[in-house]
Amino acid sequence: MARNPIRTAVQRPSAGQISLSFFGGVISELRKVNWPSREQTTRLTVLVLVVSVVIGAILGLIDIGFARLFALVTGG
Repeated sequence: MARNPIRTAVQRPSAGQISLSFFGGVISELRKVNWPSREQTTRLTVLVLVVSVVIGAILGLIDIGFARLFALVTGG
């Protein structure tokens, strides 16, 4: 026995309506954001840069140590 689904007409929004609705939602959400002050942004940016440099230096020293250890082990 074959099924005969009842189809109802659902009106879908056009592409233009979807993009306007989407961007309207984006703007609405951006208005709710608690944006940091210029001072907070500057302080956190400097912190990220300092931590990146420190971690880079530590990893560089570890790399130099492993390179010397490898040279010692292989006799090269």
